[in-house]
Amino acid sequence: MSNNSLILIIVTTALVNNVVLSQFLGICSFLGVSKQIKTSASLGGAVIFVMAISSAVANLLYNFILEPLHLEYLETIVFILVIAALVQMVEMFLKKTSPAIYQALGIFLPLITTNCAVLGVAIQNVQNEYTFAESVTAGVGTAVGYTIAIVLLAGIRERIDESSIPAPFRGAPVVLLSAALMAIAFMGFGSLSL
Repeated sequence: MSNNSLILIIVTTALVNNVVLSQFLGICSFLGVSKQIKTSASLGGAVIFVMAISSAVANLLYNFILEPLHLEYLETIVFILVIAALVQMVEMFLKKTSPAIYQALGIFLPLITTNCAVLGVAIQNVQNEYTFAESVTAGVGTAVGYTIAIVLLAGIRERIDESSIPAPFRGAPVVLLSAALMAIAFMGFGSLSL
């Protein structure tokens, strides 16, 4: 495993196969929290932490416990438990250190537990037979891609709020159109090669 392969994993997971814009995982929080850049960046930071740590722990649990004991069929349940525990830690940390961000994230912070993007990365890492370093790199890259997408959409939504939009397009329609255009733009990263 070389540094080039790790860089390729980061670029691929963050830009080419963006979890939100090309795999359509994590759409609930992507659309629900992306109203302000600060809130979106905070959620992105929480997702980066949870996804990186859960990728590492899931890799270790799968390779050293589930696979040797032939309990691979329990991977989804085990991964969800790991993710739920990590989200609880993040929630307690934010509640103590930053009550304003904790309030701004609201229900979407505990919903990281059910964010299918976090679980999807852990399962994809197992399916791709990634090593520990590759799993963590894929987790971080995917979370960075999620953060890029949600912060970009928040920036667009802040500009949209200041614009005059025709009545039929106000609200959800213009947000979904913006997300669709972002997905098309991210398709341009598909030609990247290292």
